[in-house]
Amino acid sequence: MQTNSHLRIRALTEGAIMLALAIVLNYLSSIIFASLPQGGSITLAMFPLLLYVHRWGAVKGLLVCFAYGTMDMLLGKGYAWGWQSILLDYSVAYAMVGLAGICRKLPHGLSWGAVVGGFARFVIHYISGVTIYAILAPTELFGITFLNPWTYSLAYNLGYVLPSTVLVAAICFFLEKPLKKLPE
Repeated sequence: MQTNSHLRIRALTEGAIMLALAIVLNYLSSIIFASLPQGGSITLAMFPLLLYVHRWGAVKGLLVCFAYGTMDMLLGKGYAWGWQSILLDYSVAYAMVGLAGICRKLPHGLSWGAVVGGFARFVIHYISGVTIYAILAPTELFGITFLNPWTYSLAYNLGYVLPSTVLVAAICFFLEKPLKKLPE
């Protein structure tokens, strides 16, 4: 029989392992995929975070995802224009991946969680782009000159969050059935 303290220790340990795995996957992804000029790249870092969130729920997931976003910035992978950018683009954006926990009881909850978490992360990046990075307009991206920060932020952030989310959601979908066979 597992007591509450055993479950808390287990959740904390699994959170630390998934956070470390997310950091490693982010580094490996940066070798494969190029980063965009103001930060952001296609990454698989969301996958272990989603596994944790799916297992332990949104509340614990928000904390682990927040910790990952903060660690990502602190480990020198980040690009920021001040504390607001650090907070929004890293800590808060990745914390939103924890919202995937609301899908954990749904059929294909892990895959739907990837979509929800990826979308919530995109919304925060988009807000950051419109408010903080608006100073870059007009600017060129993907060979197109953007005159307003709304379309620039949309194109910029969709350019890496969408492929990351689709890739991670596909991995989640294909691994859902084998993952159900693992002991709790």
